[in-house]
Amino acid sequence: MFVSIKGSPYGNFRRSLETRNPRIVLPAAAELPWISLGDSLEILTLMAQEGDPRFERSAARWVGRVLTETPPLTLKEARWVLATVEQLPRCRESLSRIAQRR
Repeated sequence: MFVSIKGSPYGNFRRSLETRNPRIVLPAAAELPWISLGDSLEILTLMAQEGDPRFERSAARWVGRVLTETPPLTLKEARWVLATVEQLPRCRESLSRIAQRR
């Protein structure tokens, strides 16, 4: 089996996350057909750290994904997710646990 030196798009994305540079991470993410909630939380955290002006819109979309892609949340839990995402990059671990619910 031949493996390209370039690697897979997901491998490239994971390596880009290690740089913590949005100019590298965001184009690598754009190459993926789908991004998991956990990976998108990593991107969102980076955007929050860097003060990216797209953070608020991206955060709202991420919360929407949490509400539709994880087991049903109570209204109280949904409010908690919304309030906590505003605290990024703090509270990332708590949000990560929610994103991993299946």
